[in-house]
Amino acid sequence: MQLTQRILVLVLLAVVGTPAMAVWPIADGDGKQLPSLAPMLEKVNPAVVNISTFATRQEANPLMNDPFFRHFFGPHQRSPQMRRSQSAGSGVIVNASEGTVITNFHVIDGADEIKVSLNDGRTFDAKLVGADPDVDIAILDIDGSDLSEVKMADSERTRVGDFVVAIGNPFGLGQTVTTGVVSAIGRSGLGIEGYENFIQTDASINPGNSGGALVNLNGELVGINTAIIAPAGGNVGIGFAIPTNMARHSLEQILEHGEVKRGQLGVIIQDLTPDLAEAFELGDQQGVVVSEVQKDSAAEDAGIEQGDVIVEFDGKPMKSAAQLRNAVGVHRVGDKVKIKVIRDGKEKTLSAKVGESQGNLLASKSLHKFLDGAHLANNQEPKGVVIQALDQGSPAQSYGLRQGDVITSVNKRRVEDLDDLKSAVSKSKNQLLLRLLRGNAALYLVLK
Repeated sequence: MQLTQRILVLVLLAVVGTPAMAVWPIADGDGKQLPSLAPMLEKVNPAVVNISTFATRQEANPLMNDPFFRHFFGPHQRSPQMRRSQSAGSGVIVNASEGTVITNFHVIDGADEIKVSLNDGRTFDAKLVGADPDVDIAILDIDGSDLSEVKMADSERTRVGDFVVAIGNPFGLGQTVTTGVVSAIGRSGLGIEGYENFIQTDASINPGNSGGALVNLNGELVGINTAIIAPAGGNVGIGFAIPTNMARHSLEQILEHGEVKRGQLGVIIQDLTPDLAEAFELGDQQGVVVSEVQKDSAAEDAGIEQGDVIVEFDGKPMKSAAQLRNAVGVHRVGDKVKIKVIRDGKEKTLSAKVGESQGNLLASKSLHKFLDGAHLANNQEPKGVVIQALDQGSPAQSYGLRQGDVITSVNKRRVEDLDDLKSAVSKSKNQLLLRLLRGNAALYLVLK
C-alpha cells in the first residue's frame, strides 16, 4: 500500500473512534483496506420509511370569487371540482414492537390518508396518533410484524464536526443516503417553527427528505430532518434537523396524552444586548433579561423579578431569549428547575416549578396559515385575543395585522379567548373576516 493510502486509512480510523469502528470494515473482498458505512446502514435503513399522503380538495374556478363573473355566468356555472392530491415524505420507526413512526407534521398536514412503505416493499395504512406543530413533529402508528427500529441518541452529546448520515426519500425517488458533518448546533431564530433548536448539517437534504433520519456513525438517531435553506431551489449544503431530545419530548407526551402540554414560566424576556449589559453593569456577561413577570405565574412564585438577568436554567447557561424559551418548552408542567439570575450585580439561585400555560402561544399552521407568525395571548379588557408580537416577514404581518391589535370576532363569531379563536378559525380554511380593535378604533380585515 502506498504511503498516502496508509495515512488516509489511519486518519479515517482515528476520526471514527473506537465505538464506531464496527461500521468500518478492515478489508473488502480483495483484502484492501476500505472504509464503508454499509454495515451500519444495513441495520438502520429498514427502519427509515417512505410516507405517502393523499388529500381530496375542492377546486373551483378562481373567477367565481368575483361577483361580476358569477353574475355573467349565471346559474349554469359548473360546480367545484374535487381533486385528489398526493405528496411524499419520510419517517423513522422508533419503536418496532408498537409500530411507532416519527415524522414531520408538515409531511402529513391536511392528509386524508397516510401510507407508510418499508424498503422491503411492504406498505401499511398509518394512523395519526398526534402532532406537535410548533416543533413540526407528528407520530404515526402502523400495524406490522418484523419491523426494525432506530435507537434514539442523546442529542445533547452531538458536537460540531461529528459525522452524520441523512436517510430519506428525496423527490420521491426512494430511500437515499447522503453523508456530511454537523455544521452547527442550537440554530434558532429562523422563523421555520414555533420552537427552534436545530442541528445544522451539510449532508444533502432535499424535498421528500422531511421526516427522515439523521444518524451518527453508530447508527443512532440524532435528529429528524425537517428543512433546508435553498435560494436556488435545491440543496446548497444548509439543512436542519430537529434534535432527538426535543422530538422525544413531543413523542412521549403525544403517546401519553394525545397532545403536547408545554409549561411556562410566565415571563416576558429579551436578549441581553451589549448596550443592556453595559446599562446593567454586567460587562461581557451573557444571559436573558426579564422585562416583565406575569401575575400569579410560576416565575412570580419562584421570586423572579423584573430586571433579573437569567444566566442559567436547569444547569445550562442561557445566551439568548430563544434558547431559554426552548429550554422551558421541553419541560412538562410541574417539573422543578433551578434558575440562576443576576440581580443588582449579585448571583442568586432560585427554585421554580414549571407552570401551566396562561394562554400565550405562538400561532402556527396548526392554528391557521393566515395567522402564522403572530404571538397571541388572551386579552382581559376588552375581551378578545391580543397580538403581542409579529415575526418579521411572516404571513400574519403581510396580511396587515399589527402588534397590539385585539381580535374580537372571526367570521362574525364572537371571540373572547384563545379557545374561541381556535374554534372559529378551524371552520374556515380559505378566508377569515376579523374584527379588530386597533387603538381607539375598530375595523374589519379580510384575510384570504
